[in-house]
Amino acid sequence: MGKSIKKPLFIVIQSGLFTLLLTTVMSLPSVWAGSLPEGGAVAAVDARALVEKAFDYWRGVSSVAQFSMTIHRPDFERSMVMKGWTKGCQSSLFFVEKPAKDAGNGTLKKGREMWTYNPKINRVIKLPPSMMSQSWMGSDFSNDDLAKSDSVLNDYLHSVKGREVVAGLTVYTIESIAKESAPVVWGKQELVIREDGILLKQSFFDEEMVLVKEMIAEKIERFGGRLFPRIWTMNRVEKKDRYTRLEYMELSFGDILSDRLFTLASLKNRRH
Repeated sequence: MGKSIKKPLFIVIQSGLFTLLLTTVMSLPSVWAGSLPEGGAVAAVDARALVEKAFDYWRGVSSVAQFSMTIHRPDFERSMVMKGWTKGCQSSLFFVEKPAKDAGNGTLKKGREMWTYNPKINRVIKLPPSMMSQSWMGSDFSNDDLAKSDSVLNDYLHSVKGREVVAGLTVYTIESIAKESAPVVWGKQELVIREDGILLKQSFFDEEMVLVKEMIAEKIERFGGRLFPRIWTMNRVEKKDRYTRLEYMELSFGDILSDRLFTLASLKNRRH
């Protein structure tokens, strides 16, 4: 698999989401601990199709969201409000709305390319691919976590390693191993996906297959005509009392969004 690149100092950046994108441990221990009997993956289930369904469900054809992000550390806590737009799996745009001192900072993602805008210096900066794995706005999310690119689909090999029935719904544990030539940081990811496409948990392992961080969903509610987790929390496994929480305030899917929204001009001159 591709070697991870040394992480440069990160600047205020976006993808505020999106995401797009997970929170306190849900009361489903049997789901996350569930495993199959000896013999390995479930042959009758297409693991890649499950992962694709989950990310398509997450993004929808398009989405518009307003959400808060709280960064918690042992010695401080800060919060901000953001708005984001996504279209398909390639395009996303995010802006900080509050607090006032950070308002206007934005991020644009097109495919695997990303740009940030800082209104204080009136400058757009293109981020190198190596920064996709960097901390997003000082949080425990990376740029790629929130943009939810299709890297996890195309750069990993998937297999079903666990299956449980919870409240009448089948919940699958998917193991995703990075391909040898893939330019990715995570050697492995594990995803817990409900049969209706809702992602419940995502775990990230380094190249030595050591668990580094976990993203967990909570409070599944109806947003924009579909069930969706209101809260997402990213936790660093070895760092106690340190997490980042995203909470959706407004969320809609299927909005008609022009391609002109996802341009450098739109990033620099917000009129949305």
